Amino acid sequence: MVTKFFTSQLQKVAFTVFVLAAQVVFSQSKDSLKEHTIIPVNIQKKNFKEILPAQVLSGDELERLNSQSVADALRYFSGVQIKDYGGIGGLKTINIRSMGSQHVGVFYDGIQIGNAQNGVVDLGRYSLDDLEEISLYNGQKSEIFQPAKDFGSSGSIYLQPKVPIFKGSRKTNLVVRFKNSSIDLFNPSFRLEQKISENISASFSSEFIQSDGVYKYRYKKKYPDGEVAYDTIAKRFDSDIHAKRFETSLNGTISNGSWNIRGYGYLSNRGIPSAIVNNRFDGRGQRQVDENYFVQGTFKKKIFPKLETQFKAKFAYDYTHYVDTVSSIKIQNQYIQRELYVSSSNLYSITPNWDVSASVDFQYNNLDADLVNFSFPTRYTTLAAFATTYEWNKVNFLGSVLGTFVSEDVEKNSKSPDRTEWTPAAFLSYKPFNAHDFTIRAFYKRIFRMPTFNDLYYTMIGNVALKPEFTNQYNFGFTYQKRFKSEVFQRIYAKVDGYFNKVEDKIIAAPNGSMFRWTMLNLGNVEIIGTDVNIQADVKVGNVKIRPLLSYTFQRARDFSDREESYFGHQIPYTPWHSGTFSLMSDYKDWSFNYSYVYVGERYDVNQNNIQYNYIQPWYTHDLSVQKRFNWNSHQIKASFEVNNVFNQYYDVVLNYPMPGRNFKLIVSFTL
Repeated sequence: MVTKFFTSQLQKVAFTVFVLAAQVVFSQSKDSLKEHTIIPVNIQKKNFKEILPAQVLSGDELERLNSQSVADALRYFSGVQIKDYGGIGGLKTINIRSMGSQHVGVFYDGIQIGNAQNGVVDLGRYSLDDLEEISLYNGQKSEIFQPAKDFGSSGSIYLQPKVPIFKGSRKTNLVVRFKNSSIDLFNPSFRLEQKISENISASFSSEFIQSDGVYKYRYKKKYPDGEVAYDTIAKRFDSDIHAKRFETSLNGTISNGSWNIRGYGYLSNRGIPSAIVNNRFDGRGQRQVDENYFVQGTFKKKIFPKLETQFKAKFAYDYTHYVDTVSSIKIQNQYIQRELYVSSSNLYSITPNWDVSASVDFQYNNLDADLVNFSFPTRYTTLAAFATTYEWNKVNFLGSVLGTFVSEDVEKNSKSPDRTEWTPAAFLSYKPFNAHDFTIRAFYKRIFRMPTFNDLYYTMIGNVALKPEFTNQYNFGFTYQKRFKSEVFQRIYAKVDGYFNKVEDKIIAAPNGSMFRWTMLNLGNVEIIGTDVNIQADVKVGNVKIRPLLSYTFQRARDFSDREESYFGHQIPYTPWHSGTFSLMSDYKDWSFNYSYVYVGERYDVNQNNIQYNYIQPWYTHDLSVQKRFNWNSHQIKASFEVNNVFNQYYDVVLNYPMPGRNFKLIVSFTL
């Protein structure tokens, strides 16, 4: 069956590659590329000292981690929890160090992806095909030449799109890629890059995703005393997806500067996986249609030898249509979000070792919805950030303060009061030895997140009197890196961090009179103690290159909201005490092999009491992939075969949302 399946899919691959390549060649022959080109820009970064190093996956590593989306790749970072509601179409969010998904800033090409409605970014929407690098920062970047927005999150993820590189006299790059899996995935994509002049280049990419989302899973139900009620194998039918993504960029360089314009669109129609409850396994009926567009630009220039400036701007439009015909209360709602964002940042070098910066941002958000008695809110946010870095012998220091000024208007009902908050941060690193790359570092940061529009204004639920959630972060750690002259063991890298986080005024939903009427309250007080460990090495045995990567996280995240509650001091829902990943990448000539292991330890579900009935077993997966590169004339063909969840373990990342069992994927890419 597997052979027959992939034979039929290879025929589709050949046809798709032929058609896409023919279209590009034909368009070039007609000299029509100029009508569709966009420009890539060389990214210029100030040579700054990394006080707090990021966790980074880039280039070939991203391509080899058996990952369909950004959310899949982020599993390999320490200190994160991914919530995955199953299948390709299921919602996928990230939580860093148990502070909540709304405290994570996600930046695409240097500008934050916004969602004023619920504060959550669905990472399943973002493909890895066009990304050069994913980096995760706890606290914030060590760089101070950045918008005020970049100072405003407890943790940040930066998604950096690929920048065109033209070898020799080449002026055109084309990559056509096709993915297919045993979950009936049809996923062709292409990326076209064009060099327009020595200072201007362009790129255009597009992707189509279609899947019926059908996969088998195992479902077990237990009675409160732990006895198994039933254990059955069923099929998931409500995770289908039909999506299109397109992206274009026009980039250029000028004297002592650069500029970039990027357009992005994502359109999808997907089934929303529903919880498997009350012996109901079909779950069909909930659907979501999305249209997401944004246009953004960046201009950066060194005005004087000691002064640099940059401007950023963005406009985003998001449409969501949600339909639920399964629940007892039939729902069909539409939401429209609009966002306008502008930023100005300036960096001044007082001395070669001392820099200061000032940034001012303005952001406009509004939300329309067809809910009864909806408030139609509009939010105006101004941010001002002042920061400095100083290097003295073996010590590096970064300090910053962020001012946030928020005001809101509504067409109906009451509005949330205006807010003004000032929040500081301080980062320090010390290198005690000259002969070794050993660095000790620490930081403190206080930051907050505003309640979302849903928190404040959702009909019959919102509470306009909500206060912001605050986080206080304390971190101490070290980094060690050493290169060896040995031909076998070439390099080792280790990063270890211990941290204490405290979340104040955490926003929770609580029933108000009945289970059909809820309200939002500031009741939460969560304390998190944790340790993150990252270890990497480079080994070479003959012609075989081997790179093992290990990450481990320990977290004790306890709820201290109400001493009278039975769950006082218990571990918060969905936070495991222990989790980790291990991957092994190896290369031999034109062959590449990758093995990945993901482990998430025991935890408890949304019912806060840590009792046996709420217990969720640990889960783990093994993934394998093999790649082969072929050269045909001056072109490269790459074929990859993946086996995910090798041992066919049935597991839930979120309780009652089962994940796929063993599945296969074939990826073929052609580089012109």
